[in-house]
Amino acid sequence: MMALPLMPKATAVWLVENTSLSFEQIAAFCGMHSLEVQAIADGEVAVGMVGLDPIANGQLTKAEIERCEKNQDLRLKLLVADLPQVASRSKGPRYTPITKRGDKPDAIAWLLKHHPELSDAQVCRLIGTTKPTIAAVRDRTHWNVANIKPRSPVMLGLCSQRELEEALALAIRRGGVPRSPEDVAEDDYYEGRGDDYSDREDAR
Repeated sequence: MMALPLMPKATAVWLVENTSLSFEQIAAFCGMHSLEVQAIADGEVAVGMVGLDPIANGQLTKAEIERCEKNQDLRLKLLVADLPQVASRSKGPRYTPITKRGDKPDAIAWLLKHHPELSDAQVCRLIGTTKPTIAAVRDRTHWNVANIKPRSPVMLGLCSQRELEEALALAIRRGGVPRSPEDVAEDDYYEGRGDDYSDREDAR
C-alpha cells in the first residue's frame, strides 16, 4: 500500500490552492480520485476545509512540487515515505533512544505551533514527554529555549505519521479546532521579530 500524506483531503485542498499541479498528480499523491480533486477545485467538496501545508509538515519539499509542476507525467514523492516508522505500541511509556531525546523540545514546539488542538496528554503519548516539559516549552521557560526550533516529530522519528494522524483525528472529534495557516504565519512573524508571545494581544 502506498504511503499517504497526513490528512490527505486537507493536503489536497492546499495543493489545489497553492500549486499548478494537475488534478491527476494531486489525486495520486493524496490517494484520491482525480474527479474528487476536481470537485475540490470547483468548490463542491471540502468546502471551508483549511488546507494542510505538506511543506510545513515536512512531507514535501518546494523543489519536489516545482519538479512535478514542470512535467505532469511525474508523480510527487512523499518525503517521509523512506523514514523508518516507529513501531506501534499497545501499552506502556514510549521509549525514546538517547540520541533523540534532545529533539523532544523541538517536536513539542512544532506540535504546539501547528496543532494546538492536541491535548497535553496526547502530546505526552505521541513523543514520550511530560506535561511540565510541555509547559516549559509553551511558556518559553525551558532551559534550552534559545535553541528550540519547531520540527515535525514524524521527521525526527519520535512518532509515526499514522500515530500523529490518529491523534489529530481524535482531538478534532473531542472538539479541538485545527489551526489556520494565517495563525501559523502570525507566529512566524513574531518569531522572526524575536518578540515574546505575550506581546501579541497588545499588538492587535
